[in-house]
Amino acid sequence: MRSLTTPPAVVTAGASMFADSLTAQGVEVSAVRWQPPAGDAGSLATVMGDPRRRAANASALEAMLGAQAHLVDVQPAAEALGLERGQLLHAGPPVSWDQASGPMRGALVGALLLEGLADSPEAAERALAHGDVTWEPCHSRGAVGPMAGVVSPSMWVFCLRDEAHHATSWCSLNEGLGKVLRYGAYGVEVIERLHWMSEVLGPLLQRAVRAAEPVDVRAIISQMVQMGDEGHNRNRAGTLMFLREVLPAMIDSGLPTSDVAEAVRFVSGNDHFFLNLVMPACKLSCAAAADIPGSTVVTAMARNGTDFGITTSGTGDTWFTAPANTPEGLFLGGYGPQDANPDIGDSAITETAGIGGLSMATAPAIVRFVGGSVPDALATTQRMYDITVGENPAFAIPILEFRGAPTGIDVTSVVRSGVLPQINTGMAGRVAGTGQVGAGLVTPPMGCFTQALDALAAAVPPA
Repeated sequence: MRSLTTPPAVVTAGASMFADSLTAQGVEVSAVRWQPPAGDAGSLATVMGDPRRRAANASALEAMLGAQAHLVDVQPAAEALGLERGQLLHAGPPVSWDQASGPMRGALVGALLLEGLADSPEAAERALAHGDVTWEPCHSRGAVGPMAGVVSPSMWVFCLRDEAHHATSWCSLNEGLGKVLRYGAYGVEVIERLHWMSEVLGPLLQRAVRAAEPVDVRAIISQMVQMGDEGHNRNRAGTLMFLREVLPAMIDSGLPTSDVAEAVRFVSGNDHFFLNLVMPACKLSCAAAADIPGSTVVTAMARNGTDFGITTSGTGDTWFTAPANTPEGLFLGGYGPQDANPDIGDSAITETAGIGGLSMATAPAIVRFVGGSVPDALATTQRMYDITVGENPAFAIPILEFRGAPTGIDVTSVVRSGVLPQINTGMAGRVAGTGQVGAGLVTPPMGCFTQALDALAAAVPPA
């Protein structure tokens, strides 16, 4: 009888037509957002029912939270990564010359010019097309590379160590913004800057790092997240804290004061310099969670300008790829959406580890660089908790009452909810040689996650 004497209250799901009709009649309606899960429902049920999953994901999260990241050296890539003449590394999953995007081609061309393997861009393109040089993903050697991520033997790299898991990761030195190799530019000024970085900046940083105690990069990240940096496209506080750590040893290096002054001006004037230390630190965190049977945690997200790829803990080094989306955001100068290349770079390892786009709430000023609004940034981070297996208390977000960063992207949660990880990123020009055209926001293609889910389902032992 009560249903006849009290006002009706209705819960609706799916199409809004029914809810709209009831609302128009003055009925209290609670509309529930619902959509069928992406991908194969059988695969989702199999993985969700895997008795190993909960404990495996807990182990993956514990490993990620326990990873260390100390800067222990700065070396030429030939020494650190064993790169030989004619060998290159690049960002993202594997890609051929025929499939390579404009910025990837431009960076590969620039690397050949830098190494003296070609005397003109045209000669470099011919060598690359004919297979005279080889290239493979940075991830295949435990390294990461921003944007095109191209690393050649003479380039210098940061060497970070995780003693807790006996692992090492590497990343090239940051060139700054604009017309730089990682955005596919290869003009004279780009090559000259890279030569200076190999001849002056790299050796100076090497001497400073070797003379002092290893720099605790993870501790700097923890501090900078509470100072308005999210670790991907905002690293201003991190860069200055890193410079504070190494500056005394740089001054005491015995190298010419003019070189020291030039290096300090370069680092302090480049707010993104610390990104190339954040990335290998995040790689170490994600690598610690790798190869746990039954775990659905994502251990890498990477883009080569053509394809977006992910790996998961429970499926090892296998890449699951789909065409990369193109970022939407703010553009430099006269550039516009027609000039932007699809998503590119290994820097999404920051989001994989829980910072970057997943922690935009801690860096509301980031919206002035990548677009959106402050409420958008807050809502984004709140949404990311729904697709992760836990939180990282070391990366505490002040605006959220110091709640830990959402950590451990879960394939099953992404597929079930339809919510994709948020990435903020720079945008490279489509045409080789252009450089940076803007910065914005992007998400991975869902196809990466549904493929991973199918593979995880296939790996579930029979009951």
